[in-house]
Amino acid sequence: MRQLSILVLLLITTITIAQDGFVKVKGNKFEIDGTNYRYVGANFWQAMNLASKGAGGDRVQLLKELDHLESLGVKNLRIVAGSEGPNNEPYRIVPALQVSPGVYDPELLDALDFVLFEMAKRDMKAVMCLNNFWPWSGGMGQYLVWAKKADTIPYPPPHPGGTWGGYQKFTAQFYSAKKAVKLFNDHIKFIVSRVNSYTNKLYKEDPTIMTWELGNEPRGVNNKKAYYKWIKKTSELIKELDSKHLVTIGSEGYTSDPIGSGNSFKKDHAIETIDYCCTHIWIQNFSWYNPEKTSKTFYPALNKAYKYLDKHIEEAKSLGKPLVLEEFGCARDSGSYDPSSLVTVRNQYFNLMFDKVYKSEDMAGVAFWAWAGSYRPLAPYGLKWKVGDPIIGDPPHELQGWYSVYDTDYTTLALLKEYAYKMMNSSLLFFNDK
Repeated sequence: MRQLSILVLLLITTITIAQDGFVKVKGNKFEIDGTNYRYVGANFWQAMNLASKGAGGDRVQLLKELDHLESLGVKNLRIVAGSEGPNNEPYRIVPALQVSPGVYDPELLDALDFVLFEMAKRDMKAVMCLNNFWPWSGGMGQYLVWAKKADTIPYPPPHPGGTWGGYQKFTAQFYSAKKAVKLFNDHIKFIVSRVNSYTNKLYKEDPTIMTWELGNEPRGVNNKKAYYKWIKKTSELIKELDSKHLVTIGSEGYTSDPIGSGNSFKKDHAIETIDYCCTHIWIQNFSWYNPEKTSKTFYPALNKAYKYLDKHIEEAKSLGKPLVLEEFGCARDSGSYDPSSLVTVRNQYFNLMFDKVYKSEDMAGVAFWAWAGSYRPLAPYGLKWKVGDPIIGDPPHELQGWYSVYDTDYTTLALLKEYAYKMMNSSLLFFNDK
């Protein structure tokens, strides 16, 4: 009897130890404590700024946004965990988390702690995006300026005289700029090893965090070898610091210009220290869809989106790793920026894409872009963001109201809730015999 009691105690102890709440990878699936985990998530990149007690923040409203997302079953949030100053630069979210190299805004550090603290209460998971290829949070371009590789960032449009090609070639220098990479590595070490002031828990010990993401849409462009090496070394660094969390790139995948972007989806994600694959699909940004010509362009764009996703599904499957459609979105009807305008086409697109992900046993998750909730752009609609404006789902360099999903988009919210429930319960479809 005594031996049986000891055996039961050991079994209980083993089960308790195993159930740590961290998202893990098993083959091409995610699991939490042995249970398969599939999700509908949201890009809620602005959560840290909204949680600030200082400029731009509204902590009470932030809690309401989290409550609303939880009520929809949308409990996986991709958030900014790295933004760079100075705060007087154009086209970017301010205030920045890192004002200058190694100097952090204490209110935003507190805000990031608070977001994770409150997400944990709601059993949510966070994808922590650490850097950005694009300039709207400072990102790689700012690290290059800090490393004295340039005096200023050659901003892309709408900056006068700016070009997207010129900006990308400039920013791709980051991967081979040793000082810039070191400054970013210092940020990684600081954030990953941070102690949350609300929980007294190290970030690297917090199961609320699902993933450390190297950056938002990094591209190799004309510096592909250095880009690949950077993915490998940076992911290895994170794994050395933190063995419990997942790591992914934050890649778009091949993009609509696989040669010019310098990305190789399969090769980049084959790196051992990259735990899962992700891809982004932008039917309008890829010039596949024109919201002012919906009848002519929507279905051809949808077919291209399906083929694009299928290509990434097959390559992720060949790697034996999970795949997440991490970003996708659609403009309001006729390209309107008015929050009261219709979202008929968006709903159709969301429904079809969610359904495709849901029915594919090789897809582990999907996250729409982007949650604005109760926040609205200022009228007249369709202007660029400026300091003092509400922070919504559209980054500050874009026309406000383009892709934001509002709390009054009731038909869209119904779709989110439907597919969040389906994805959460989809283990009944695919996993019973595995």
